[in-house]
Amino acid sequence: MEFCIQAPEPSGPVTELIGCPEFQQRLLRFDSAGDERRDGDRDEVLYVLEGSGRVTVGGETHNVEAGGAVFVARGTAWRVDAADGLLLLSVLVEEPLPADVSHVVVANGERGTATAGREFDLLARPENGCASVTQFVGHIPAGRAPEHFHLYDEVVYVLAGEGAFHVGDESAPLRPGACVHLPARLVHCLENFGPHEMRVLGVFSPAGSPAEAYYPDGTAAAVPVAC
Repeated sequence: MEFCIQAPEPSGPVTELIGCPEFQQRLLRFDSAGDERRDGDRDEVLYVLEGSGRVTVGGETHNVEAGGAVFVARGTAWRVDAADGLLLLSVLVEEPLPADVSHVVVANGERGTATAGREFDLLARPENGCASVTQFVGHIPAGRAPEHFHLYDEVVYVLAGEGAFHVGDESAPLRPGACVHLPARLVHCLENFGPHEMRVLGVFSPAGSPAEAYYPDGTAAAVPVAC
C-alpha cells in the first residue's frame, strides 16, 4: 500500500517521510541550537513529538514542549536556540495561500468531536492565521470507523496506539511512527485495535474541519467521521 509507510527511526538531523504534490513530511531532530531556517516558497507546520526547547520565529522567542505546535509562514525565519532531545514533525506546504500572520505558536489545541467517541485537538488553522492547512491531533478509541472519504488531501503520522488502515481489500498496519498519505476522495477507514486510545497527527489542505466526511456513495456523513 504505497500511501502507508513505517517511518525509519530518526538517525540524523533530517529524516524524510512522505513527499507528494501538496506536502513534504519529515522529522527534524535537534540536540542543541540550530542554524536559521527560512523557506521562501512554502509554509511550514511543526509539531513537537519529543523533548523541549526554545525557538525564535519571526523575531519572537518561545518555549516549546511535547504536544505543542508552530506555524511558520513562507519567508519567515526561524531557528532553534536551545534543545533538550527536541524532535519535530515538519510538514512543508506547497503553493500556500497568503497567511494572515508570520507565525503562531499553539501550546494547547481546541477540542472538537466526531463520531463513535472520536475527538480532535485543532492546532494551526485559518482561525489563528494559517490559511492553507488545518493541523490537528486525532483521539481515536478502540474500534473501526465506517468507510468514508474527505475532500481534502492529508498526511497523517501515528503518535500512539496500534491498528490498521483499510482501503478496499487492502490493509496496512499502523503503529507509532507510521505515515499515511490520503489523497482527496480516497475511500478508506482507520481501525484502532485497542485497548487504549490511538492518537494521530494530521495536516490537510484545503483547510476545514477534520470531521467533515462523505460515505462511499457521496452522501455527507450524518455524524462526522474523523480520519
